[in-house]
Amino acid sequence: MRNGTGATQRKERKSRDRKLSSSIKRIRADMVEISKGHKRIKEGQKEVRERFEEISKEAAKLKEETNLISKQSAANQVRLDLMFQIVKARSENDTAKDASLTQTLRELMASKS
Repeated sequence: MRNGTGATQRKERKSRDRKLSSSIKRIRADMVEISKGHKRIKEGQKEVRERFEEISKEAAKLKEETNLISKQSAANQVRLDLMFQIVKARSENDTAKDASLTQTLRELMASKS
């Protein structure tokens, strides 16, 4: 009877070993898939980070350009105001005011260059 019991135990052990081996293979395959998933996530995060940095740089550049345009617009407004005052002084035949404003405009234009 010993042989029958020993053979049964060996069969059970082989069966357990096959199940264990199968489980290990399945777990290893899952680990490979998980590893691939992690790699894809890291690559995606890197791409998002790089794109965010590009967008941040572009936003800073646009802000700088906007500030420059705003300053240019303010300077243009000052010059236009002076020109309007010169035209008004000339229409009123106020040569002193005309000369003073014209000189101011010339100095302003010279300092711009």
